[in-house]
Amino acid sequence: MAAAVPLALLLLLLQGPDAWGHAEPPSDSLREELVITPLPSGDVAATFQFRTRWDSELQRGGVSHYRLFPKALGQLISKYSLRELHLSFTQGFWRTRYWGPPFLQAPSGAELWVWFQDTVNDVDKAWKELSNVLSGIFCASLNFIDSTNTVTPTASFKPLGLANDTDHFFLRYAVLPREVVCTENLTPWKKLLPCSSKAGLSVLLKADRLFHTSYHSQAVHIRPICRNARCTSISWELRQTLSVVFDAFITGQGKKDWSLFRMFSRTLTEACPLASESHVYVDITSYNQGNETLEVNPPPTTTYQDVILGARKTYAVYDLLDTAVINNSRNLNLQLKWKKPSENGYIHYQPARDRQQPHLLEMLIQLPANSVTKVSIQFERALLKWTEYTPDPNHGFYVSPSVLSALVPSMVAAKPVDWEGSPLFSTLFPVSDGSSYFVRLYTEPLLVNLPTPDFSMPYNVICLTCTVVAVCYGSFYNLLTRTFHIEEPRTGGLAKRLANLIRRARGVPLL
Repeated sequence: MAAAVPLALLLLLLQGPDAWGHAEPPSDSLREELVITPLPSGDVAATFQFRTRWDSELQRGGVSHYRLFPKALGQLISKYSLRELHLSFTQGFWRTRYWGPPFLQAPSGAELWVWFQDTVNDVDKAWKELSNVLSGIFCASLNFIDSTNTVTPTASFKPLGLANDTDHFFLRYAVLPREVVCTENLTPWKKLLPCSSKAGLSVLLKADRLFHTSYHSQAVHIRPICRNARCTSISWELRQTLSVVFDAFITGQGKKDWSLFRMFSRTLTEACPLASESHVYVDITSYNQGNETLEVNPPPTTTYQDVILGARKTYAVYDLLDTAVINNSRNLNLQLKWKKPSENGYIHYQPARDRQQPHLLEMLIQLPANSVTKVSIQFERALLKWTEYTPDPNHGFYVSPSVLSALVPSMVAAKPVDWEGSPLFSTLFPVSDGSSYFVRLYTEPLLVNLPTPDFSMPYNVICLTCTVVAVCYGSFYNLLTRTFHIEEPRTGGLAKRLANLIRRARGVPLL
């Protein structure tokens, strides 16, 4: 009977807190969504967003258990005292003129900008160490970020989280235009997802299809948000976004209609079991009444309307957590047929220092409609050291793209944003006034040709020098190290001796 008491206690401990009637709700949640947008040019854009929210104080440290939030990123927040982190890898350039405004644009190459906490003593050291760690996590060349390509903007990059006004001393921004995005960057990005690429919307992330597109951009955004309406405590939000643009005439084999299988070579089989929300949105807005109507098959379960980027949009919604949709999603083949800045100017210029930091020019201006604005800067071409040239110097040198941040007047008044009830793409940028919306655009990188020396001349000089040294020094060294000996003439043999004896007896001169 005495042995039964420890056994019962052991069973009670194995059952956990649920056996006592109370179970704490999980402190983290996952929302995933896919937005499919037919573009005016006939192409199709697909935007993935995976949002992980964690109700935890990472800055205080001591966090040892990670459920949905990636442990690698959580340790970065606590170790380097990060306020916000924004990292993107982009291949191609978003053609705003033909595709319209994107949800979130990024420059070609790799872009990294970070807000540090005001408790960081040495921001430059933390920035350098952070870029090296991120380089290892995402298999990228972020370790090449240094003082020569790092700037501290004062107006363009505001925090997207809780803090709207802060000290720009704790902000760092850098761009690597030459960074090439490949599967080595996509694989670690997918591993940060709670379901990886095994279930949910992430099963569509097939590398050979994603990189066979006109535009590819993947990003990671970390920022603090309010945990409740009164904002008495904060939570950490991780948004993993991926945007691609498919050429409908190539993917659809010359046809305007398309499907999930034609774009991704896969269909949705099941929802991610760890996700609290999983939706697919299809833009069915009629941009022009003269065009053909948009037909979506199968019919959506519901529709959603909202003002996005100054225009009212209508989306067909498919809830993957719905049992009926899940049963049909195994063969789901969505088909679609085409049927204000301040008036006073502001200029901030930070001159460059040779081989230490680049130029920085920021201007706050108000542009009239249908106008053309040109900004020109005079510069001199400087010769580089021969060790500073890239492996392909004849290709040229890239200049980072310019950034255009603007408040565009909205034609339709936007309603107050519900951060938790609205889709992720409608809550990316905080909107304080419903009469305008915020956009950030990037120009193409500038390719500059600098004077390039003939790198074959050093090879010829080395070969000629080695030949002269081998001939001259080799002969001289041979004379110095060779030993000469005088050889005495040797006397004759036995026959010569006998002949000399006979000649001596005969009185004849010896041989």
